[in-house]
Amino acid sequence: MSRVNDELAAAVRESEAVAEAQPAPTAAAPLIRPPRKGSVGLLVALLVIGAGILTLVFTSGKDATIYARQVDELVRERDKLAGRAVRVEGALKKGSLMRRDSPCEYRFTLAKSGTELPVRFSQCIVPDTFRDMPGMDVMVTAEGKLDPAGHFEASHIMAKCPSKYEMNERAQKGESAPHTAAPGAISPKI
Repeated sequence: MSRVNDELAAAVRESEAVAEAQPAPTAAAPLIRPPRKGSVGLLVALLVIGAGILTLVFTSGKDATIYARQVDELVRERDKLAGRAVRVEGALKKGSLMRRDSPCEYRFTLAKSGTELPVRFSQCIVPDTFRDMPGMDVMVTAEGKLDPAGHFEASHIMAKCPSKYEMNERAQKGESAPHTAAPGAISPKI
């Protein structure tokens, strides 16, 4: 066994001699890569596109807002909502629907909870269900702007059709449906 020990000791001395003859290895310097020119350009392009999208979102949205109010709420908030796009809903006041032929215009009054709002609609075409029917409430939704003078300038109107149950009851009594009302029965002319 002594021979194995001697060989092992000789191998250790030989490896130490080789290690002393060679300089000690130093830590390798990290590789520094120069930044790519394309990545800086890409970053700038993405920032410009993001800023453009944010600008479009914030500037185009302010005129697209439509406030939805009932007639009584709109009249109560008249000062705050004057000149803004508003959607108002109320019942057509009986006997208030008037039509003018030249220039074509409809005028009517919407009511809700005892509050009334005069409305002007400067177009000739109205929904078929937009009729002043005796004994039936016609619910109307109008979109437009509230004039500072106190009336509502409507750009679109929608009338809710009475339920089929009301129509069946009226038909049993011998009354006609609002869709079949005579053209002259719309209302007095302005």
